[in-house]
Amino acid sequence: MLGDALPEDGVPAETILAELGALRAGDLPTHGGRLFAYVYDPAVDGLDALTASAHALAAHVNGLDPTAFPSLLAMENALVGAAARLLGGGPATVGTVTGGGTESLILAVQAARDARPDIAHPRLVIPETAHAAFLKAAHLLRVAVDRVPVDPVTLRADPAAMTRAMSPDTVLVACSAPSYAHGVIDPVGQVAALAAAAGVRCHVDACFGGWTLPYLRRLGLPVPPFDLSVAGVTSISVDLHKYAYAPKGVSVLLHADAALRRPQYFASADWPGYTMLNAGLASTRSGGPIAAAYATLRYLGESGYRRLAARTLGAVRTLAEAVRAVDGLRPLVQPETTVVCLTSDDPGLDVFVLADELTARGWHTQPQLAYGDVPPTLHLTVTAAVAPVAAEFGPALAEAAAAARAHGPVVLPAGLAATVAALTPETLTPELVAGLAESLGVTGGGAPGATVNALLNLAPPRLREQFLIEFLSLLQRPAVPPEN
Repeated sequence: MLGDALPEDGVPAETILAELGALRAGDLPTHGGRLFAYVYDPAVDGLDALTASAHALAAHVNGLDPTAFPSLLAMENALVGAAARLLGGGPATVGTVTGGGTESLILAVQAARDARPDIAHPRLVIPETAHAAFLKAAHLLRVAVDRVPVDPVTLRADPAAMTRAMSPDTVLVACSAPSYAHGVIDPVGQVAALAAAAGVRCHVDACFGGWTLPYLRRLGLPVPPFDLSVAGVTSISVDLHKYAYAPKGVSVLLHADAALRRPQYFASADWPGYTMLNAGLASTRSGGPIAAAYATLRYLGESGYRRLAARTLGAVRTLAEAVRAVDGLRPLVQPETTVVCLTSDDPGLDVFVLADELTARGWHTQPQLAYGDVPPTLHLTVTAAVAPVAAEFGPALAEAAAAARAHGPVVLPAGLAATVAALTPETLTPELVAGLAESLGVTGGGAPGATVNALLNLAPPRLREQFLIEFLSLLQRPAVPPEN
């Protein structure tokens, strides 16, 4: 039971830590290689202890003013330098340490928008497979989005189609290396060249797996050029809390030169207090994640990342073979980075039921709803921690598939399916969502099961969004409501 966050009298440290431990026991496992989303575990001895100590050393250091705490500035510059060397940067390359991939993408869009004040109605061109954080950036910054269909077989961006989508109002073109949903690398060279010819910036979203791509290339994978070494690429983002294996809260946004980055900065001296000066969205920033990321890179080194990439690649191949060995299952696309994305060609084998059966056996995948012509899939983000247990996945998958077939696909009650078909985002009230959540048994905040995923799969994207917004609002309520 969670205690009152603000009791009358303080609580002993051991009691608090016991409470936190009990809370964490209900979470998905962050170590062990059986969780294929959310966390990135290298399974390296001593790294957790090191990063915890480094985080503690700088937890109360404030990144608001680099002149007050030059240690953070030094660490940030070191992280930017490492990322620039890895991702094709040159002598003019500059960068910014941000709190995550979404912030990095927002800043990339903002810099592109603000670099063109002459354009009254700026537009962003992205493939449909680009991360939803681009849509969030466009929403916040009031930039229109032109989303371009991808190749239906490879699921990569179509350069010709993206060129047709460009207009005089386009301020930024973006692509992925790799895409989150499917782990494929867009044809960055072609897209960047076309953007450059049109005088438009080109951003590469390498937040998800970009850190590991150079190491996979060194292992012999045919990784195409994707970074700042590609002519026309003006910026690239990479998350250190993903395949650099740093604790959460650190991403790097690189620009090819300082002039490209400058519109991202904000300053205000037009008030009675200190002059506000920010490189990113946040003002106050804890130094903890930055110090932990610096410690991670120093501890692992180039050779460590090469070893981790090799382990990850081996695990990807083992998991892909396990998928191919089950009748009715297949990888949606040939795995080319660190993702295995599987789907079912058997109407009797529902991937949402399969996900539940895998969860029951201790393997946690990430269901992805159907989108356009892309069927529902299960997403597996593969990390180095998967390697020691990868051989166990095949038998578990075969067993889970047999159980899913025996269970049969989700069949929604006719009335419920009809209700969803008649709904619009405007008619989906909080009360209706609360009733649906209660009837489906998902009011406690646990992971949605096959029935919920099947229900969402029926709905168009805007209706899915509204349902989940209202559901999130139901979850986020005060633990101890204030008295009237």
